[in-house]
Amino acid sequence: MANTAQAKTVKRRRVFYIPGYDPIHPRRYRELYRKEGAAQAAISGYEIGLKPKAGRGNYGWQVDAEIDGQRVTAQVEVLVWSDIVRQSMSSSIPATYWQLLRTAWVYIGSGALWRLMRLRKGPVIAALYPVGMLIAQALLALVLGLLAYAALAVLSDHWAARLAFAALGMGLGVALLRWFKRKDGKFFAYYLMHDYAYSAATKGANPPQLEARMATFADAIAAALTDDVDEVLVVGHSSGAHLGVSVLADLIRSGKVAEGGPALGFLTLGQVVPMVSFLPRAERLRGDLRYLSARDELAWVDVTAPGDGCAFALCDPVSVSGVAPEGKRWPLVFSAAFTQTLSPARWKALRWRFFRLHFQYLCAFDRPRDYDYFQITAGPRTLAARYDGRPASKSRIDYAVSKYTSVAA
Repeated sequence: MANTAQAKTVKRRRVFYIPGYDPIHPRRYRELYRKEGAAQAAISGYEIGLKPKAGRGNYGWQVDAEIDGQRVTAQVEVLVWSDIVRQSMSSSIPATYWQLLRTAWVYIGSGALWRLMRLRKGPVIAALYPVGMLIAQALLALVLGLLAYAALAVLSDHWAARLAFAALGMGLGVALLRWFKRKDGKFFAYYLMHDYAYSAATKGANPPQLEARMATFADAIAAALTDDVDEVLVVGHSSGAHLGVSVLADLIRSGKVAEGGPALGFLTLGQVVPMVSFLPRAERLRGDLRYLSARDELAWVDVTAPGDGCAFALCDPVSVSGVAPEGKRWPLVFSAAFTQTLSPARWKALRWRFFRLHFQYLCAFDRPRDYDYFQITAGPRTLAARYDGRPASKSRIDYAVSKYTSVAA
């Protein structure tokens, strides 16, 4: 595919996982890998095990596997930005409602929302969900406060009493809003609002703190490319996909991907690239998409599924962003086909668990086909070799939709 190194059998691999907008410590990804890897190994008939990562540096773990009769060692590292996410989520209730207004204005005023609706309805509904839910919570708090005031007002018509009743009603409304925020682990309204507001606040540009972290990410990957390994694999999940695009574009531009070195693979899962690339100031991302899509230093595979309502399923992130160049090679876009790779019983159990389905790419499939996260990250074939000759999904969307197509100089 991209170079002869990508055809080699893999015995040692370095994997760099870039999570999406997630405030939780990356140990959750280690435990998810441990649990789901064991489940997939039992289903598919191979062996896989985890142990602590050797050495210092990024948080991670080591994987030892025997797949197709070959032993492979992979060191997995999580490129952490959960601390940045937590800082961005520290808003008060009034500040979150201000974020709601500002974010809605950015997407509606720029025209991005209407363009996104021409792609997939699922992620647009997911984007509108926190707006509707937060408005509903505010209305319920208002109704509770008014009902409390009305019920108490019959006790006295003295102005001081009425003032006290109004204060009590307001207090009950505020208490309800605080309760909703404490229970956001069930509702996800605040979490999703902060997620969309993070990119909208800069209209698609990366905040300086995130740019600095991305540079550190690139340095770690560059160091791995000089290591005695057969493949360096970068995995970007959800909003981690567009971070990976820019990190790898910077890496290749800087000349740090040497010919004859380890194979370089890029796997994007459940991507939401258009939520950022369609915004007016996303010139950096659009330029990186354009650049990376024509490079032969790597193999880029993009996996989504129509059953994942939080991803832009089968939307070629380069083409829909309106920046596909002459000679575009990447990404190879295909579906994980949840309705076919999960048994009817498993699909029935997960179908309405939207956030769980958004992580299914990192989990076991009980009717696996050619997508297996654990064979990709711990198996004996490079990403390029695994999908060499595999056709893209016929139902993909690969035409320009974005209103903004300017790129960084």
